[in-house]
Amino acid sequence: MATRIAASIMCADQLHIADELERLDAAGIDLLHCDVMDGKYVNNLAIGPEWLLAVKEATNIALDIHLATIDPLKYIEMFAKIKPEYISFHVEVCEDVPAVIQKIRSYHIKPAIALNPETPLEVILPYLNDVEMVLMMTVNPGFAGQAFQQSVLEKLRALQAILADNAYAPLIEVDGNINATTIGEMSDCLPDIFVLGTSALFHKKDNKTYAERCVQIWSEVKR
Repeated sequence: MATRIAASIMCADQLHIADELERLDAAGIDLLHCDVMDGKYVNNLAIGPEWLLAVKEATNIALDIHLATIDPLKYIEMFAKIKPEYISFHVEVCEDVPAVIQKIRSYHIKPAIALNPETPLEVILPYLNDVEMVLMMTVNPGFAGQAFQQSVLEKLRALQAILADNAYAPLIEVDGNINATTIGEMSDCLPDIFVLGTSALFHKKDNKTYAERCVQIWSEVKR
């Protein structure tokens, strides 16, 4: 599968979200990455199910919901009605990972497992055959604008080596200060999906369109 781009919708202009969705669609964005935060697992709050339902009705771009919450089972029920393509949850908060995966699948949604920068790769290895995607955080979840954590690169390479010898390989998504520079640092271990936020897409550093900024990203991916 070709590399895909997900746009982090929490970084968009919230006062003009309909216009933002049109611009993202024109740019060929593959997924809308939606961070759901409960103020407990991370010290921030975002995004409600009713707001995301309105987003879903306003665009044909598939939703990729990231649960940065302490109670994924509760939030799966809340967001399943939106019918996203993916729901990811954090392994760090789960006592029963298979139950969470099964709950997501029961709604015919693709389960994904998220991994913080400091969490050892080994904790998700038992579940690689059961999920559709691994969300590898390159910053700690909660806030935009953090520095890319270089230590994650070795973890990314290690995961790819494991999956290369595995009969089944879930997709790998990376999220956290992803831009042309940090993508260049991943040139030997490119993931399947890049989540773009303030660093690469939703900024005012130039007068380029989202489509033009994506072209810049693609040029780095294909280098």
